[in-house]
Amino acid sequence: MSAATKSRADRLRALRALQAQAAGLPRPEVKADINVTPLVDVVLVLLIIFMVVTPLIASGVTVDLPRTANHSRKADDGKDIIVAVTADKRFYLGNVRLADAAAAAAAIVERKRQQPEKSVFVKADTRAPYGAVRTLLESLHDADIQDVILGTEELEKR
Repeated sequence: MSAATKSRADRLRALRALQAQAAGLPRPEVKADINVTPLVDVVLVLLIIFMVVTPLIASGVTVDLPRTANHSRKADDGKDIIVAVTADKRFYLGNVRLADAAAAAAAIVERKRQQPEKSVFVKADTRAPYGAVRTLLESLHDADIQDVILGTEELEKR
């Protein structure tokens, strides 16, 4: 607070005290403590909201991605159609399980028709058979989907 503002506030406070004294009213008490209860309430509510919403943000099925030395980082901007291949040859579009690679390609084509600006992000588990991933990529190629990104994690340097 600047000196001019503080001086003005002090003068107003003194004027109010004089008016109250002249009217015979008791002098107002100065409250010096801070009530932090509303602040704690707000912080706890925000904490609960973030705890509930955070798991919903992570989309798709969790897979153990292969690690590569030449890893280019791409921030998850929500503009990808995420398809996952698990170790037991299951295909998922987001959290929805699909029958096979052809069904995954058909679902991706439908999603691309609705949102053509999105690219396809393939998350294949490290233990997934090469044939399952290859079948998915062939189905995407046959469906004329060109923008496919293969997901990897960065190899830890020692």
